[in-house]
Amino acid sequence: MSRDGSRAGTDWARSLSDARPVPYWLDDPARPRPEPALTTAETCDLLVVGGGYSGLWTALLAKERDPAREVVLVEGRETGWAASGRNGGFCAASLTHGLSNGLDRWPDEIHRLEELGARNLDAIEAAVARHSLDCDFERTGEIDVATEPYQAAELRTWHGELRRRGLAGGVEYLDADAVREQVDSPTFLAGLYDRRGVAMLHPAKLAWGLKRACLGLGVRVYENTPALELRAHGAGMAVRTPYGSVRARRVALGTNVFPNLVRRVRSYTVPVYDYALMTEPLTAGQLASVGWRGRQGLGDSANRFHYFRLSADNRILWGGYDAVYPYGGRVRAEYDDRPRTYAKLARHFFTCFPQLEGVRFSHAWGGAIDTCSRFSAFFGTAHRGRVAYAAGYTGLGVGATRFGADVMLDLLAGERTERTSLEMVRRKPLPFPPEPFAWAGIALTKWSLARADEHAGRRNLWLRAMDRAGLGFDS
Repeated sequence: MSRDGSRAGTDWARSLSDARPVPYWLDDPARPRPEPALTTAETCDLLVVGGGYSGLWTALLAKERDPAREVVLVEGRETGWAASGRNGGFCAASLTHGLSNGLDRWPDEIHRLEELGARNLDAIEAAVARHSLDCDFERTGEIDVATEPYQAAELRTWHGELRRRGLAGGVEYLDADAVREQVDSPTFLAGLYDRRGVAMLHPAKLAWGLKRACLGLGVRVYENTPALELRAHGAGMAVRTPYGSVRARRVALGTNVFPNLVRRVRSYTVPVYDYALMTEPLTAGQLASVGWRGRQGLGDSANRFHYFRLSADNRILWGGYDAVYPYGGRVRAEYDDRPRTYAKLARHFFTCFPQLEGVRFSHAWGGAIDTCSRFSAFFGTAHRGRVAYAAGYTGLGVGATRFGADVMLDLLAGERTERTSLEMVRRKPLPFPPEPFAWAGIALTKWSLARADEHAGRRNLWLRAMDRAGLGFDS
């Protein structure tokens, strides 16, 4: 078996012959019809811009906090069509893009951040039950697996560090035999099993369920209604749309990877394209050959990592590895499809699971992630506190966006809360430089990360400098 994932006898190219270039989660005949576009002049207490998780949670929580509040949500396309309907469905408790990133950036707050994250995931689970959100929610946990000896040593050392800091609750170190009892791959050498900190779900169904819950609470939702311009209007704000307008006392921006209506915020994020494959449903025999009775999410420990999980109908989603930044930070539909990345992913899949030779992929797709230099969300206000925004979730927004919605509502209310007092909320990441420096820096960082993977994790001078500066890039 070669390092590039090729293997004699595995026809990985044939496995892609029937793959449709559309997101599996969105390819659903039960997909709800979009709400009509806005064609009039609306007024409301709170306008939410964006119909992904960030906007939907904000609208829902705003109505739960104050049922009498008039809330309007506008979405440029259809609810959940972008990142919220294309991700892997890993709903993590972490608010900091993993514990390691949180410890590096906010060591004095990490216990509070971990507690808030655990409470946030519990609140998501409670909302799923309270609003009957049919999204295949399973609190199965996640295993970080080592596929190289140096990674196994690093996982053991990291687990010891977590124990010393009192942060290892629910996290178990697994040796090679123990991890392969959970999920059987000849490439797995060790693992860290977080038993409660991650849930698996159907990402598009979560978005659709949140929309239904919002409508049920009286939120007025307009789809195919892009917000074109934001400006002050008297004591409030006004937003122009193609066929109408909205005047609101307060505005919450949940546009994430798309250009922020507050122009000065745009330099804090760049779009990075991520790709995934979905297999056909596994037979009972195929599933038994892999094990996976616990249905956990998994991710490997490389810089260019893979994430993978089972769907409710026992398909395997297999994504990650390539992270593609388009020059100029453009978000375009043509970037959603990348056959050369699908080919890499297919080869790597059969290296991980050679016992599944002959399995076909039914879907292959990509989408843009809003990445910031600290790899976890940042927050702020504009227009004298009448506008709030949250962005920069860097691929871990399925759970953290609910927390971000609470932060935006706190900021709009002018309240000092446990959330708004956090350094994570009060301070912003470093912005990205203009082109061509952004593209050159990201390209050099990606090359360095790949080189580290090939040299037992050793970080070169560039990566060490980026670490010290707090500015980097994460796949």
